[in-house]
Amino acid sequence: MIAAADVLRLLDATTMEELWDIHTRAMAGYGFDRLLYGCTQFRTPTSLGDPEDFVILSNHAPGYIEGFVHGGLFFHAPMVRWSLDNDGACSWSVLALRDAQDDFTADERAVIAFNRKHDVLAGYSISFKSLRPRMKAAIALTARADMTQAEVDALWQCHGETIQALNTIVHRCIQSLPYESPRRALTPRQREVLGWVGDGKTVQDIALVMGLTPATVEKHLRLARHALGVETTAQAVLKAAFQNQIFVLDR
Repeated sequence: MIAAADVLRLLDATTMEELWDIHTRAMAGYGFDRLLYGCTQFRTPTSLGDPEDFVILSNHAPGYIEGFVHGGLFFHAPMVRWSLDNDGACSWSVLALRDAQDDFTADERAVIAFNRKHDVLAGYSISFKSLRPRMKAAIALTARADMTQAEVDALWQCHGETIQALNTIVHRCIQSLPYESPRRALTPRQREVLGWVGDGKTVQDIALVMGLTPATVEKHLRLARHALGVETTAQAVLKAAFQNQIFVLDR
């Protein structure tokens, strides 16, 4: 059963760092000492979108993240593929079943070997349901290295609903908090001009409100488009809103 105090602590978190610290400590208490959360808002039928736009949160060792995330191994990870095609929770015991059937590609086996090297051996994956067709988010819960998959499955039988509920709450909280990729961060001026555009103001209106020249407003919009990796101001407003960089209280 979920303690109300635990839920309130998650809901009261005001930064991504605070939320993630609370959650990793809670999951460690269940035996999941390493977590990896990933979310894309810009998935297409042929792509997960620009990796620079992914929301990635993890307490794995840097070496693991470098290979699995930045090295692109995640794209061939069997449980990532499962998460893209399904909603809900899934035991990693499915990997043993597929292995027994010799059902892995060479790329998938490379991911499994990499995971074993880093003691990513047993756990559960949760794929979150989304009402946005281009959004997909999931979290991989890696159990302590001394736990077997059978022990993890037994734990899930007792506490799985609670664990899944807490992770779903965290996922919803993440969607409401600002998250900036280092290469996608906007300056305060860029956030402000995009906010005014989102409110329906023209360049001339914004210049008057902010005490700037129209040329300076145009410059801030151009730099915002470049920072966000988009071509139009409308796309910049949409992406900045998805990332909670505009229409939020001052941080």
